[in-house]
Amino acid sequence: MALFWPDMGRIETTIEPMEKGQAERLMPLIQDLLARHDVTLQDLTALGVAIGPGNFTGIRIGVAAARGMALGLNIPAIGVSGFDVLRHDQPQATALITAPRNMAYVQNSDAGPELVATDPALTGLWLHDLPLAEQITRIAQIAAMRGHHPQPRPAPLYIRPADAAPPADPPPVILP
Repeated sequence: MALFWPDMGRIETTIEPMEKGQAERLMPLIQDLLARHDVTLQDLTALGVAIGPGNFTGIRIGVAAARGMALGLNIPAIGVSGFDVLRHDQPQATALITAPRNMAYVQNSDAGPELVATDPALTGLWLHDLPLAEQITRIAQIAAMRGHHPQPRPAPLYIRPADAAPPADPPPVILP
């Protein structure tokens, strides 16, 4: 999680690794970060959020929270993919993100993302090689750059189907 002051070029990040409980911890973590820097929710002008690919539950929690907060605060929420993070300063590079079951998410600069078998021959920029604090910093920087232009509401970037069985109830209608 990061706070970004574009006028000062200052970014403050906080990282709290956890195996579970992200949904319950997210809002208190946001409040703690804001309070440490004497910032209120009403001071925010935009929100940047990681949209994936990644853990289904984690991505859904983050995107839902960002969209809800943005709606309540009447500010934009800006989605940033892991591929955007990797290619932030190297737009022509091949971006690679580790996926479950010896697979990898891959995106070249001229093609959409795909899921491929992990192979030692896969070369490019790997997300796991970029420290988490740097990933968060880049999300803030990219969101700040994109915030000057109208952006679509963030939505999870799913490249493979979920492992969980779909619910029997029909899904709710998601607003564009």
